[in-house]
Amino acid sequence: MANDFWQSKLSKERLISENDIKKLPNSIKTWLRHSGVIGKPFIDLGKVIQQTEMKLKPGQNEWYPGTAIQYSTIDVPAFIWTTNVEMNRMISFRGRDKFEDAKGEMLIKINSLINVVNEKGEKLNESTMQRYLGEMVWFPSLALSPYITWQELDDTSARATMNYKGTKASGTFYFNAYGDFIKFSAFRYKGNEPDAKRHNWVLLVKEHKTFDGIKVPSKMTATWELENKDWTWLKLEIIDIKYNENASN
Repeated sequence: MANDFWQSKLSKERLISENDIKKLPNSIKTWLRHSGVIGKPFIDLGKVIQQTEMKLKPGQNEWYPGTAIQYSTIDVPAFIWTTNVEMNRMISFRGRDKFEDAKGEMLIKINSLINVVNEKGEKLNESTMQRYLGEMVWFPSLALSPYITWQELDDTSARATMNYKGTKASGTFYFNAYGDFIKFSAFRYKGNEPDAKRHNWVLLVKEHKTFDGIKVPSKMTATWELENKDWTWLKLEIIDIKYNENASN
């Protein structure tokens, strides 16, 4: 499945310039310059290798360790993310999140055999697009996508709205005074059930690292801000990122 993502035409000769970013909000221009993408090729394809720790429900005390690989495309917005998580010596689950053709899918199998989650639908489409937006910070070329419009909020924040093939979603990016990305928030559906409600979903950055000359957040947490209590359900560390022609290696 992941090989399908490498059919996009690479933009090796197309370099990001100051002219490309001139219409963006000031905070986004500062971030792009600070991240090091000016003068580098547009990112069309990316492969992200992650180590994760997860909690599957609010109130859970222990963290489940896992590994994950994500393939993302920028020109044609899409990603596929697969993870293996060890719950104990006997039980593990394999998860797959997918965003393609403006539609989201979520699949979880216990011990790679039994489906426990297999979800599709409009709420999941929107929610998965919001995740795709938030992960722009690993693929800064996405800020220049024709499917995204920007609203400047202040000197250190901007709101992105993506509209692609009938699915629309928004999220807000926050930066420090130097131009480092520090937080993303989106009012996002938690679940795909008919009565699923939106809650604030927050990505917080703990550390940055440089891959292929581009500075990106390398350690992050994901938190749902629920009615009674915040639920931090994911701790994530980027082990490696490969861009464009290196991504299939």
